[in-house]
Amino acid sequence: MNDNTRFLNNRRTDLALEERESFEEDDVEIKGVVLEEEYDEEQNIKITRVEIKDERGAEAMRKPIGTYITIEAPDIAGADEGYHEPVSKLVAKYIEELARGVEGKHVLVAGLGNRSLTADALGPQVVDNLFVTRHLVREFGTEFAKRNKMESMSAISPGVMGQTGMESSEILRGIIEETKPDILVVIDALAARSVSRLNTTIQITDTGISPGAGVGNNRNALNEESLGVQVIALGVPTVVDAATIVQDRMEEALRKRGFSEQEVYQFLSEMTDQDVSNMFVTPKNIDDSIKRISYTISEGINSVFYKAPTAAQS
Repeated sequence: MNDNTRFLNNRRTDLALEERESFEEDDVEIKGVVLEEEYDEEQNIKITRVEIKDERGAEAMRKPIGTYITIEAPDIAGADEGYHEPVSKLVAKYIEELARGVEGKHVLVAGLGNRSLTADALGPQVVDNLFVTRHLVREFGTEFAKRNKMESMSAISPGVMGQTGMESSEILRGIIEETKPDILVVIDALAARSVSRLNTTIQITDTGISPGAGVGNNRNALNEESLGVQVIALGVPTVVDAATIVQDRMEEALRKRGFSEQEVYQFLSEMTDQDVSNMFVTPKNIDDSIKRISYTISEGINSVFYKAPTAAQS
């Protein structure tokens, strides 16, 4: 990949899949990175697994070593309940896989973000829909939990620094020290490079998360190294950099008119504006989308940690 291509692909994203796609034109496989894809034609859902195996892969991808699973579900923001159910099942499947099993484990779910800002309210809204059980397990005992196929789950929405004056990592570190969970599941809104992935894509990873990284507002990382507990991060891109939209449309128009890569690079590098780079765009139906997606994700998480018995079993 030459310097011009790197510039054109150097646009803000939290998705490992999009980082991998920026190497699309390279003829050689990225060393240290494994890519697997599967597509469910009936449900119109695509699953992509990106595994960063070593430091070479991490440096090339600009992501930590680990597994990144992306669920692309174009209709997830819609009202079709029949479509949301298989997505919830996939969320449950991959959380349980990355957690390496959940039986007998206590999970803490943290919904990051500002619930007053819809595009950043995914985490808090997911937490609102969770069936928390830690208090029930503590009150009625482990036999009660086993009989009801219930694991211990607690949840918190720590807010943002502008509201609390504290880093999310500081708040979570205190909770972890007091309640001693085995797993931390972090939910957050992400930034994407592609408009088509807004509110249609779920990324699940075992590497943790750096809140605000995609919008240039880096906060302390939430990962196993910093918190001392296994961290699974789940996010949905809800915003895209305005500069990315402008550059994508201009690049497409210039290439159609026959401009060379060098000429495209020169034009786009000259038109880069810091004011535009600090603006982010979200779809106009963001309120309904976040409401539906947060419910879909919460149903997936609930089904992992509370496998309610059927009438025949009870």
